[in-house]
Amino acid sequence: MSQFFQIHPDNPQLRLIKQAAQIIHGGGVVALPTDSSYALVCHLDDKSAVEKLRRIRGIDEKHHLTLLCRDLSEIAEYARVDNKQFRLLKATTPGPFTVILEATRAVPRRLSHPSRKTIGLRVPENAIASALLEELGQPLISTTLILPDDGEVINDAETIRERIEKQLDLIIDGGACSLEPTTVIDLTGAEPVLIRHGRGNPALFGV
Repeated sequence: MSQFFQIHPDNPQLRLIKQAAQIIHGGGVVALPTDSSYALVCHLDDKSAVEKLRRIRGIDEKHHLTLLCRDLSEIAEYARVDNKQFRLLKATTPGPFTVILEATRAVPRRLSHPSRKTIGLRVPENAIASALLEELGQPLISTTLILPDDGEVINDAETIRERIEKQLDLIIDGGACSLEPTTVIDLTGAEPVLIRHGRGNPALFGV
């Protein structure tokens, strides 16, 4: 049975954030609100938690998982960022964008794309997600909360509770989120490439 925390969307209760961090440190998979849709998250270095997250989501190793980062400097630790990419990221983070970049050695090999050695990264503009990342002091592995047989995201905690409570260790209720996932931009080539049009405006990347 998972735990269920109601956390204030603008002023997250530190006590509950600390408890959520402990659950993640203990190998838990958590449903978390973001500035786009709800996401599934787990600890960066927990292989079994990552495998559980993939099972719930119904995705294989070829599907990009995303690193939720605290800020731009943390992105630069886990991905190679040149001057042009840095300027684009500075103008669009935090926000509802996932960018695909070349992974550094700081990223566990099982998390980077097996054929391209790339990784998706983002800085969420959400007080709960930001507080949890700050408490953990490192990125979270994440994926958009779309269940295998669904065509769209789940955007409220009660529905998550009804559908997959037994598969999760914690559900964080931070109110309804957007029904749109992030906009995904591939920055590994000479020019940005739009992979998925979501909540973020791709024109900010010139695409």
